[in-house]
Amino acid sequence: MNIKKEVKNIIEKNPVALATVDNDKPNVIAVAFVKVKEDKIIITDNYMSKTKENIQKNPSVCLAVWDKSWKGFKLIGDAKYCHSGRWLDFVRSLKENKGEPSKGVIVISPKKILRLG
Repeated sequence: MNIKKEVKNIIEKNPVALATVDNDKPNVIAVAFVKVKEDKIIITDNYMSKTKENIQKNPSVCLAVWDKSWKGFKLIGDAKYCHSGRWLDFVRSLKENKGEPSKGVIVISPKKILRLG
């Protein structure tokens, strides 16, 4: 799915709420630094535990992001957790991750993008 520039800008300039689910309980976290590259949403795992476990059990995720004027988007898709490879190399190269553990990376392929509000 093509992620338009307007959506990319809001994602990369604002904190994102990332929701996952295990067998029956939802889990939501706030993520400060998110990148959009090649129509994928890229999130570094520096300190995640439950989110990582949930994605490994169930790849369905939902993100919500909005700016200070309440303009925002909801993205629904599938996530993949990677311990190595080019996406991990990419996040480790980001200045935001300097000094952080960068244990892994979540790569999300959006299937649906909806405008909030």
